[in-house]
Amino acid sequence: MALGIYISVPFCRTKCSYCNFASDVFSRAVFDRYVDRVCADIENAPQVAAEMGGEIERTVDSIYLGGGTPTMLEGAQLERIFDAVRRQFDVTRDAEVTVECAPGTLADATLESVLSCSVNRVSLGVQSFVDQEASAVGRLHKRGTVLTDIARLRSAGITNFNIDLIAGLPHQTSESWEFSLAEAIATGSPHVSVYMLEADEDSRLGRELLAGGKRYHAHFVPDEEAIADFYLAAYDRLQSAGIAQYEISNFARTGFESRHNLKYWTRQPYLGFGVDAHSMLRAVDREGHEFTRASKTQAREPRFSPCGVEAVRFAVPDSLEQHVAHGPLQPTLVSRRAALEESFFLGLRLNRGVSLRELTAKFGGEAIDNVRIAIEDLVEDGLMEQREQYLCLTPRGRLLSNEVFERFILNEVASRLCCSNKSRQNLCGGKPYGRLD
Repeated sequence: MALGIYISVPFCRTKCSYCNFASDVFSRAVFDRYVDRVCADIENAPQVAAEMGGEIERTVDSIYLGGGTPTMLEGAQLERIFDAVRRQFDVTRDAEVTVECAPGTLADATLESVLSCSVNRVSLGVQSFVDQEASAVGRLHKRGTVLTDIARLRSAGITNFNIDLIAGLPHQTSESWEFSLAEAIATGSPHVSVYMLEADEDSRLGRELLAGGKRYHAHFVPDEEAIADFYLAAYDRLQSAGIAQYEISNFARTGFESRHNLKYWTRQPYLGFGVDAHSMLRAVDREGHEFTRASKTQAREPRFSPCGVEAVRFAVPDSLEQHVAHGPLQPTLVSRRAALEESFFLGLRLNRGVSLRELTAKFGGEAIDNVRIAIEDLVEDGLMEQREQYLCLTPRGRLLSNEVFERFILNEVASRLCCSNKSRQNLCGGKPYGRLD
């Protein structure tokens, strides 16, 4: 199975008030050192995968540069990263290669480098086409900037692009939200992502909302009911324009679904490089030879036992300083039971849902029988429906998705992993500011 590659670039021109990513404003003096470290990690990927107990595939069919703002890097720095990937891996000719871009950061030289690196998809962090709303959360672009960048991308031959929108920004109303949706559709974008603003302690705006304060325009944030209405309005408007929902937060014209992000939701293997990047690989199907010693008095035990282990996840430190200083990776073994749980709460994010036939073949009929009562209750409550072999969320179920996912979690640790904001980002590769995620 082909591998996906994710590369984190944590540099921004400004830190948006809603952002809870491991990104920030840094001096350009650290850019080269960071690129050096990322390239070295890519070169050492086979060794690291082996140490973590995972199988690594050399064929790559998707590359995603996320951030932060990858287009803050110089063209030569971007080229170095892509060269490192292609030296270590066999990138297929039809690979989907995505770069995230904040409107206004795509200089001519950067665009030329992006094209030379075979980038064929760009994700634009628009968030709102209303200048007041964008400015209120620290975005530096205006509506005209977005339209100019889209025209430049098209002229350069990149017609596969995504527009990010956030429902629930300060000052947003049903009328202004309708304007942003209409503008996104009018651009002809084949892919639109709609995220719901979430109040949590990992962002400045979230902390202010929780405290009931007025900084960062927090007192102008719409209430939860209004945000839910915005989400439903987005569903209706985008669907009617031929941009169909295929995942809780993602909509696309036929054939333009994000191939990279589908790897997260269908639990295909991927490797992450850079600050706060996460990886998931299939566990090595043989007796492990790596050992660890907790203390001199304890017997040596296998670091990774293949018995009951389906995959391994590991994470890069979420601090730039720790990462550059070679901070340790944080591995998590995924048992077969945890893998079944992930299959439900990741797969159910997709409109097509999960195939009970495939899950039965993979995990056994007894494992599926353990969740039959939950399935029947959720169907009866109108949160899920069964279409032949597929189990999927109803529209109401997508609004209450966390409640659905919790029913498939068999242990407390996995429940926290499923429903915590940060962990949803790590598992799903999506933006963490999604109230309905």
